Amino acid sequence: MHSPVLVLKDSLKRESGTKVHHANIQASKAVADIIRTTLGPRSMLKMLLDASGGIVVTNDGNAILRELDVAHPAAKSMIELSRTQDEEVGDGTTSVIVLAGEMLHVAEEFIDKNYHPTVICRAYNKALEDAVAVLDKIAMPIDTNDRATMLGLVKSCIGTKFTSQFGDLIADLAIDATTTVGVDLGQGLREVDIKKYIKVEKVPGGQLEDSRVLKGVMFNKDVVAPGKMRRKIVNPRIILLDSPLEYKKGENQTNAELVKEEDWGALLKMEEEYIENLCMQILKFKPDLVITEKGLSDLACHYLSKAGVSAIRRLRKTDNNRIAKACGAVIVNRPDELQESDVGTGAGLFEVKKIGDEFFAFIVDCKDPKACTVLLRGASKDLLNEVERNLQDAMSVARNIIKNPKLVPGGGATELTVSATLKQKSSSIEGIEKWPYEAAAIAFEAIPRTLAQNCGVNVIRTMTALQGKHANGENAWIGIDGNTGAISDMKERKIWDAYNVKAQTFKTAIEAACMLLRIDDIVSGIKKKQAPGSGQAPSKPQIETEADADSEQILPD
Repeated sequence: MHSPVLVLKDSLKRESGTKVHHANIQASKAVADIIRTTLGPRSMLKMLLDASGGIVVTNDGNAILRELDVAHPAAKSMIELSRTQDEEVGDGTTSVIVLAGEMLHVAEEFIDKNYHPTVICRAYNKALEDAVAVLDKIAMPIDTNDRATMLGLVKSCIGTKFTSQFGDLIADLAIDATTTVGVDLGQGLREVDIKKYIKVEKVPGGQLEDSRVLKGVMFNKDVVAPGKMRRKIVNPRIILLDSPLEYKKGENQTNAELVKEEDWGALLKMEEEYIENLCMQILKFKPDLVITEKGLSDLACHYLSKAGVSAIRRLRKTDNNRIAKACGAVIVNRPDELQESDVGTGAGLFEVKKIGDEFFAFIVDCKDPKACTVLLRGASKDLLNEVERNLQDAMSVARNIIKNPKLVPGGGATELTVSATLKQKSSSIEGIEKWPYEAAAIAFEAIPRTLAQNCGVNVIRTMTALQGKHANGENAWIGIDGNTGAISDMKERKIWDAYNVKAQTFKTAIEAACMLLRIDDIVSGIKKKQAPGSGQAPSKPQIETEADADSEQILPD
């Protein structure tokens, strides 16, 4: 007999074949089960304790999974899913996971029957193509300028969130904010940059009803000399700088030897004149408000306040960009390069107000602001964080609609229509792929089924009734009203979803399911290689840090 050949090291663990498939499917289902209850208007909240002892209370699929520490590799990739969904379209993070979990669940029995994973994947991809085709068929275009439709749409997308009790409020905020910052790219395209130009400022205190979208920007700063400078300016002329208004210190340490006492006076005078020059260059343009990202010395402050100009210093770069967008100013790098066109005149009012116990500067009533601030008020930090998350989702939805104004029915109606159509088509598919294709069709029912479960209605009855209604792919608009669990027409109830959210959900879920099914081997323990040399590992970082510190000191010269 030959002696057995050792290929892999002892420390390596290798699992292969169906065992891996089952493990991956189990893991994905576990992740899906965690957030299954957060789908729909009657969803539960999850409370997560993070490492530092802070509490997150949320039902946003992505926010929950972000906080989870998962050991299993398959589960990790499921979590990536919801992140992708959140970054791409901002909504549907929960449905993606539920759908992917279901797709894998129905694939399990085929793997038991020794189907080859690629066959299942092929069938799934076919199902995906057909599903997107169905979406195209039932999508209906809308007019983005019609405020009522937009409201209904955004509301149904946040109806599932915690703030749904303040329904219109958040929807209003989201629509206002996104329509403000939308930029026309021509050819009917609109670009909405939520991250850069919409700032959400959370101020504890007050009621949620006090939240509003400002026609302009606000930031957490006061003027430099509160007593002398004006705190309320109507129609201000605004100059934005990102250079310091103070005397430049030498880059490296310089020593000057002075022989005569008068030279010292001359030196100081030069500094003063330098600053005076700077200020005069600025004052030529008769601004009412000077905002700089860097420092502002006492002397400069004196010159400015003497001229009746309010000044604000050390503003964040992002805030400065927003102000520039809002009032039409240009950020200038050197005061001597100022031109008349760089002065922002678009703002209607500059005002410093005290909210709670901090001062906030408002630049509001802008003529055509391309940036805005959403001011959120609320009782507690937790509440505000959750509202902010919901607002993010709502704004993403509004943005999606502005970009691609097509709607599909919500409330599980889309999924049921897709499911029914795929079931019909499956009979015309030849060969072995028919069964996984049909299973994929059934998997789409996970979404309406979960909705029904979360409403607490009789799931089996509701599902059978719905399937009957959808049987031949007609009445595409019949779905579950998430609040009551009753079967109703989504058109009347104004429960909608954005077309590209749905399409993205389907694509992401099915592609992920295919990817996980294709894994047939997990080799773990590769990291163990360093075990013998582990003695020297701890000493390594110290050497590096010293080197880093050295190089830092060399730089300024």
